[in-house]
Amino acid sequence: MADVVLYTKTYCPFSKECKEFLEERGVEFDEKVLDNDPATLAEMEAKTGERKDTPQVFVNGHHIGSFDDLKALDQTGKLNKLLKR
Repeated sequence: MADVVLYTKTYCPFSKECKEFLEERGVEFDEKVLDNDPATLAEMEAKTGERKDTPQVFVNGHHIGSFDDLKALDQTGKLNKLLKR
């Protein structure tokens, strides 16, 4: 199974939708919540080229992008390949 990491904010509706999307597909993920955590925010920004929007998705250490990017991969069938399903 792939290593999936999400950087999220609790008040972000896109973060919530992304988590639900992955949960519905049975994909386990590690969630890093950015609320009031400047160190984790700085970590995410460093890994994403200073992006501040959430969620930011990583699969096996590779930056996928936002929830829209994840959905686009799913629509083309590439997400299952990344997740090794």
